Amino acid sequence: MGNHVYKHLELTGSSTVGIEDAVNTALEKANETVRNIQWFTVTETRGHVVDGKVAYWQVTINAGFTLE
Repeated sequence: MGNHVYKHLELTGSSTVGIEDAVNTALEKANETVRNIQWFTVTETRGHVVDGKVAYWQVTINAGFTLE
């Protein structure tokens, strides 16, 4: 593996299913326009509560992709 230079994006995905689905939502959407996404780090997790129950999750991530 050679040396790489990475650019970071901050993304927030949401889901009514759960945290992992929220992360996948963000990455899948970014993958439509950004090439070479290599990794991500979860930086914040929060949710919305309705009638005492979690209505949806929001997860903010930093995603790194290699520059060409």
